[in-house]
Amino acid sequence: MLNLIDDMAGSHPARVRLVLSNTSKSSGIPKALLRGVAAKVVDYQTFKKNRVAFDLELQNQLVQHEIDLVLLAGFMHILGKNFIVGWKGRILNIHPSLLPKYKGLNTHQRVIDAGENETGCTVHEVVTDLDSGRILGQSYVKVLSDETALSLAKRVLVQEHLLYPKVVRNFIREFSNINC
Repeated sequence: MLNLIDDMAGSHPARVRLVLSNTSKSSGIPKALLRGVAAKVVDYQTFKKNRVAFDLELQNQLVQHEIDLVLLAGFMHILGKNFIVGWKGRILNIHPSLLPKYKGLNTHQRVIDAGENETGCTVHEVVTDLDSGRILGQSYVKVLSDETALSLAKRVLVQEHLLYPKVVRNFIREFSNINC
């Protein structure tokens, strides 16, 4: 998220207008505020697992801040179908595997357990089927022989930080007047 904020400074055609987190434990909220970006927590737990009410509050925040494009980064909550359909073609996510392989959670351990030689990360459009949207870009990382899930996660994260801003720039070129 910070890489996206920093990349969208200066001559970038878009600006980050809001950072939303689904948990009050997010370290990104104070960091966004320090960079002068509005930041809010819409804590899923306060909605007592009411996905519709949660999604409506997210929608209210996005509309209030005049957001055109939603960039998910570490947002660990599955969004509802109506929310996703309403933002169709305007929600991107970064996933720590080479989709379509290893959708969902625990990707790094699953890659190691499967004996893969290569993994990476994928930026994709968000659709109602988990981690199944159109792939917009991928970066590759070799899996080392002594790899742990933690060491692999750290190396993939480096590629995520490089890939996501690049893909977002390319995606925004297709549109005008984008605000994130």
